Amino acid sequence: MEAFRLLIVTGMSGAGKTQVLQALEDMGYLCIDNIPPVLIPKLSEICRQGGERTNRVALVVDIRGGEFFEALSSSLDTLKDMKVDFEIVFMDATDETLIRRYKESRRSHPLAPNGLITTGLKKERQILNSVRHKADFIIDTTNMKTASLKEYFFGFKYGIPLDADMVWDVRFLPNPFYIPEFRHKTGRVKAVNEYIHSFEVTEEFKRRYFDTMDFLVPNYEQEGKSQFIVAVGCTGGMHRSVAMAEALYSHLLEKGYRVTVEHRDMMKNNVEEDYNPHEIITLDN
Repeated sequence: MEAFRLLIVTGMSGAGKTQVLQALEDMGYLCIDNIPPVLIPKLSEICRQGGERTNRVALVVDIRGGEFFEALSSSLDTLKDMKVDFEIVFMDATDETLIRRYKESRRSHPLAPNGLITTGLKKERQILNSVRHKADFIIDTTNMKTASLKEYFFGFKYGIPLDADMVWDVRFLPNPFYIPEFRHKTGRVKAVNEYIHSFEVTEEFKRRYFDTMDFLVPNYEQEGKSQFIVAVGCTGGMHRSVAMAEALYSHLLEKGYRVTVEHRDMMKNNVEEDYNPHEIITLDN
């Protein structure tokens, strides 16, 4: 079973927390908006014991909680004491962008309901400054549209390749990111690759994956297509997509095709270990 994952989403009002929660809900997360921080440790413990249906949880915590928000720091310390793995996602945007969004929506800022939006934003930044420094991910949505924000959380963190003829999204496979010793190692590292391949869902996917490609490639070749680009994406482009791209590469080589593989986004992550490029990885097909 995939390890329990807790995402705490916070940040500036108007920066896109609601859209993030919707995207995470589409990804299968149990999502709760505007939860009092004091309840986070207890809720985490309940969800952690709930099995597969509650092993991915996303919570939005922000200044709408008023004085309850002050309890966030102590709740985070409690989570650490409980050995609950969690990550903080901080949503941000420029003041100019946030002001424009408030005016377009005709809403008042929660910290300045009867005053200037700029006053509310200033107070909010002061309150959120400490948690921003603790964030694992800071997402600036200044130049993002809703679709771009969802794409960030779905596969292809750095955008879908424009020249791809076919796109495979493998986010449904077990994610090594949540295994501490695998987090900063790529899908080309033997132990990480073996972990991904240890699940029946991976083997079932590969059977369908290879069957599809075995049917398409010769037919495209017959039609005179000289190049066929296949993009494989996951959330960060470091673990699952890398392993599945390598698997397809090996499979097509065995079929006698001329194949190259490029991991476009792999090294954009915090990579601490990759496989020796002079070694040959043997993958089970």
